[in-house]
Amino acid sequence: MAAERTPRFVTEEPAQVDRWFDRITLAAGVVVLVLLTLVGLFLLLRSRDALSVTGVWEFLTRAEWRTDVKPARIGVLGLVMGTVLVAFTAVAIAVPFGVLAALFITEYSSTRSRRYLTALVDLLAAVPSVLFGIWGFRFLSAQIEPLSRWISRHFSWIPIFATGKHPRFSGSIFIAGIVVSLMALPIVASVVREVFAQTPPGEKEAAFALGATRWGMIRLVVLPFGRGGIIGGAMLGLGRALGETIAVALILPQVAQVVFHILENGGATVSGFIANRAGSDDFTTSGLMAAGLVLFFLTLGTNMVASVVVSHSRSGAGVEL
Repeated sequence: MAAERTPRFVTEEPAQVDRWFDRITLAAGVVVLVLLTLVGLFLLLRSRDALSVTGVWEFLTRAEWRTDVKPARIGVLGLVMGTVLVAFTAVAIAVPFGVLAALFITEYSSTRSRRYLTALVDLLAAVPSVLFGIWGFRFLSAQIEPLSRWISRHFSWIPIFATGKHPRFSGSIFIAGIVVSLMALPIVASVVREVFAQTPPGEKEAAFALGATRWGMIRLVVLPFGRGGIIGGAMLGLGRALGETIAVALILPQVAQVVFHILENGGATVSGFIANRAGSDDFTTSGLMAAGLVLFFLTLGTNMVASVVVSHSRSGAGVEL
């Protein structure tokens, strides 16, 4: 005789384990917000001395950094300019390669090799940045100089690639951007791969049924579906590139000045400049804290916008067959 079935009643009352899980996740989120707030307050308090001497507006719009004059003339414009140039150079390299890697892993590789390729790409994120910096300084710089010279010779009509009469191509923003792109690439590839993997299989099969090739299916279905993920991954990679420290500290000369030509020797970033000047006098330390505060808000804003874009990148809007 079959055992009687016990009726199951659906209730909206969460179980005890669910309530504990909600509390733990809420506490974790609050702790993260508190830590971010404390970091911002710490930087703000430690930077008051420098900002009171130079003024907030002058600090944001001045490029030079001189503490050997009275009153001191320090500013973050040149550092922010170098940071943005390095970050955008890195993103311009990391995004195409990251998207291509994500497409190959999700659409072309076999199920068996997909796990190994995913682990291999993600493994780049585990390499310490100091190793990338040493590799870029000792080896890659000499290998990239001929490429920089070729770009300068054939594309000098583009202002950003223009150089002087006797340029030095080592220690340039271009080389630093290439090194940083290797650290941003795993983030871009990971985000884009996850979004591509969520493409509805029915729409992909419908594209094949209508006679589309594999590339046609990717162009008509996968790429439109993952457009938001590509943008979000690029912005997350940008946030990673903005905060890179050791690699750029080793490659760039860290001279505070506005640099518009990325192929020539020169330039500085906020994080690299702070790393090189750490341990200076109290006023310089206060100025470095103010520069770190600017970088803090710049990186935080970039990552917040990227998170919003990624969270809205799974609707598949714009997919047309």
